[in-house]
Amino acid sequence: MNIALLLEMAAEAAPDRVGLVCDGKRWTYAELLAAARGASQLITEAGVGIVALLDESSEAAVIALFGAALAGVPYCPLNYRLPDADLAALLGRIAPALVVGDEERVTRVAGDQGHTILARELFALQAQETTPAGDTEYDAGEGIAIQLFTSGTTAAPKAAILRHSNLLGYILGTVEFAAADEDDAVLVVVPPYHIAGISALMSSIYAARKIVLLPNFSPEGWLALVESERVSNAFLVPTMLGRVIEALDKNAQADVSSLRSIAYGGGKMPIEVITKALERFPNAGFTNAYGLTETSSTVALLGPEDHRAAVASDEAKVRARLTSVGQPIPTVEVEIRDEEGAVVPSGEPGEIYVRGEQVSGEYRERSALDADGWFPTRDAGFIDEDGYLFLSGRADDVIVRGGENMSPGEIEDVLLTHPAVADACACAVPSIEWGEAVGIAVVVREGHETPSEGELKELIRSRLRSSRVPDRTRFVAELPYNEMGKLLRREVKKILAG
Repeated sequence: MNIALLLEMAAEAAPDRVGLVCDGKRWTYAELLAAARGASQLITEAGVGIVALLDESSEAAVIALFGAALAGVPYCPLNYRLPDADLAALLGRIAPALVVGDEERVTRVAGDQGHTILARELFALQAQETTPAGDTEYDAGEGIAIQLFTSGTTAAPKAAILRHSNLLGYILGTVEFAAADEDDAVLVVVPPYHIAGISALMSSIYAARKIVLLPNFSPEGWLALVESERVSNAFLVPTMLGRVIEALDKNAQADVSSLRSIAYGGGKMPIEVITKALERFPNAGFTNAYGLTETSSTVALLGPEDHRAAVASDEAKVRARLTSVGQPIPTVEVEIRDEEGAVVPSGEPGEIYVRGEQVSGEYRERSALDADGWFPTRDAGFIDEDGYLFLSGRADDVIVRGGENMSPGEIEDVLLTHPAVADACACAVPSIEWGEAVGIAVVVREGHETPSEGELKELIRSRLRSSRVPDRTRFVAELPYNEMGKLLRREVKKILAG
């Protein structure tokens, strides 16, 4: 099987239904499939081994994704926000490729690498006007569908591999075919080079839902599209949802009554933001989705009923579920293991391991799966007695003070209970006495006085062990996040070092 089957099935079931809206232009499912088939011919004629996208979200992302699948070559969307030198290095690793998108930039930074380059508009136009030479024969499903470069925070980016079988394992196991009503619409703001953006396209197409793309997020633009396209479903990262709430608090006007489902993920959701969101969108069911590139997207979900039950409950354990990522989806197994690789009991912290058909755990360089098919996520967390998964950051982010392992997340959660603290990050700083100690960076809430270091230390000491009290405190205007809402701790460490 091949992921192109998803688009073919949608086009056969609902050929005249609008499948995509971007910048005011509308594509039916039949038109998208015809363009993907034309793109497959262009790719074949180019004689390349990979199709890259260097562009914002547009129809080109959909056409290139499925065109590459039909042509039997991997699709590799690239992060257009990278510096020129880093982008040139990645382009060199996939050369020669058919690169769709920013023609000027690719020519400037990698013009000598042998790429075939097509601007977005030209690619879409030629794909529409090209007729494939003959019927496409699919591989057995073990071929590579997508290659995504990891963020490379500590080393050169790894090339994560997702096969057709991994992606179809996720979609077929979690999405009901053609389940969307004709007036359903999903608003996608995730960039095309992120697995959440790719999975949003595939899952919505398989459900035959209209996809509305917003290439550049702004809360005003998001609200306007919700109203004009009568959006029923949306996915946001926590920072985006926070900005939407702020806009509504400042009297931004929009009819959001059509929203029935709002999913979020990609970073830690502040309890204040999700609580306000539940109030602001009372008719919408909220879902927290946790997943990774290497797992073909979502492996755990906190669903609408869990959100409602947590907000309504007086029981601390149930209310705490709002800070969890929910329970594993039925097609995935999850374990928590200690540093020796042994599975730990409920409630004990450790590293999260996952296994399932959708889990690739594979890179161009190597496979990270163990002998039994388990993938070490490098995320730290625990599973409570009721099966809810809680994250506590990256395993590499653990602070080791005098041999004692400490989770930054627990320190941050305490800091955020202070009325003057809008955001906080805890991470390791060098210590002559302890090897590592705790450092914190704090954002003060607008309209509040800056709390003293002593006040914050006493707050942490009163709620946690004294070993969690920070040795170093910095007050900053804002914390560094990437476009998916992930906190960049490496940048915070530079602030604390300074």
